[in-house]
Amino acid sequence: MDLSFYRDKSVLITGHTGFKGSWMCKILTDAGARVTGYALEPPTTPSLFQLCDLGKGMRSVVGDVRDFEHLQAVFQEVRPEIVIHMAAQPLVRESYARPVYTYEVNVMGTIHVLECIRTMDCVRSFVNVTTDKVYLNREWEWGYRENEVLNGYDPYSNSKSCSELVTDSYRNSFFQNQEVAISTARAGNVIGGGDFAADRIIPDCIRALETRGQIVVRSPHSVRPYQHVLEPLFAYLLIAERQYGDRTFAGCYNVGPKEEDCWTTGELVTRFCELWNEAQGDALIWENQYDGGPHEATLLKLDCSKIKQKLGWSPRWDVNMALKKIVEWTEVYLDQGDLSACMSRQIEEFWKTVPEYGGRVR
Repeated sequence: MDLSFYRDKSVLITGHTGFKGSWMCKILTDAGARVTGYALEPPTTPSLFQLCDLGKGMRSVVGDVRDFEHLQAVFQEVRPEIVIHMAAQPLVRESYARPVYTYEVNVMGTIHVLECIRTMDCVRSFVNVTTDKVYLNREWEWGYRENEVLNGYDPYSNSKSCSELVTDSYRNSFFQNQEVAISTARAGNVIGGGDFAADRIIPDCIRALETRGQIVVRSPHSVRPYQHVLEPLFAYLLIAERQYGDRTFAGCYNVGPKEEDCWTTGELVTRFCELWNEAQGDALIWENQYDGGPHEATLLKLDCSKIKQKLGWSPRWDVNMALKKIVEWTEVYLDQGDLSACMSRQIEEFWKTVPEYGGRVR
């Protein structure tokens, strides 16, 4: 992988105003890509996208992936070479409250993106970002492989399973003889600086710091494949680059951490508190407030052998390092420092841990 590949290339990102989308925009604009984002207004207040004024270095279009005509018009104007589809209703609890909306965004939104690609001749590489929750979860101790049954339990997870199936159907039905390469990427639980979403553990930690309260943990014993946000984003970019030049690299890929980085939520929060208290001389603590809540898996792991063997990808930062980077970002945020510079610095530091990638972003 070489980020200079993206210099001057037209890249369209759906969902660019979200947490992961904001980090993706920062990586690509720093790399010199011509980035167009298509998304609703930022989903949280505050938002990483607005805090870092990321819209200045790209073209940011406010739009809904359910609006096919508007999305198609943007495609026709921009004529992207690479499309990374990240727009989604991403929350499990929200999907129980708004199931129809969740399916509209996550399934019909994917269909609309694929229709735009199908009816144009400019796109060479498409990556549909889904989730580790697409699998029929049997609470196994071992990781799921890409050929396992797709059947997410809750509306969010199931809608992402449907998005996977839709993508595969379009690939088989319409793209066998076209130049565009299509992949899906199933990432584990992503953490990092700048996530302000509801019902996520790291944002809950940051909110507790701001209010000087305790961190509330609803499911401390749930095991998740935690990874820093830069891990899957660089994997998506690697997939998009490789298949751009060789369609044999297209497919579906798990993107997750090493086995030892599948932590319980309680372990994750305990370590965050330790790192924060060491850095700030604070006394941050958390409390178990298990509330029953809607069904969520308690054990979920991914087998990432395929992306390691086929693309040479491997995770770089363990959970402990990811938490250190979150503490660093949070210190800058609470001190009202330069968050954009902090993001660029962390991207550069991550890049330097990958010697085969060649070093500097610029």
